[in-house]
Amino acid sequence: MRVLIILSVLGLSACVDEPPTPRETYLTECAGCHGRDGRGNGPAARGLETAPPDLTMIAARNGGAFPRNQVMSTIDGLDRGAHFSAAMPEFGAGDLGETVIVEADGLGTPTPVKLLALADYLESIQQ
Repeated sequence: MRVLIILSVLGLSACVDEPPTPRETYLTECAGCHGRDGRGNGPAARGLETAPPDLTMIAARNGGAFPRNQVMSTIDGLDRGAHFSAAMPEFGAGDLGETVIVEADGLGTPTPVKLLALADYLESIQQ
């Protein structure tokens, strides 16, 4: 009986999916418009009134520094300028899944893991 329970537990743990990598999250959530390479050339970008920006040049457009908090606020939909295309979904309006506490200046903010993964990936593709 004990062996059967252990095998059942092992079998269930083998069915648990691994969380998506930052790249997989990007490909699922963003590549349709921004392209697999992040340069704004995704198939859904055709016909948009405002072309999606080249995401590989975010740091270059910001004096060489990657503006992580601004990027996450933009993806989330919390802080967007008037120039922003209405085609860009506000991901914060949906369920971004599990959160973790991110501390900055002594304050802890619950932040979706998926949002952190997207920021990590975007930072990794900067030119």
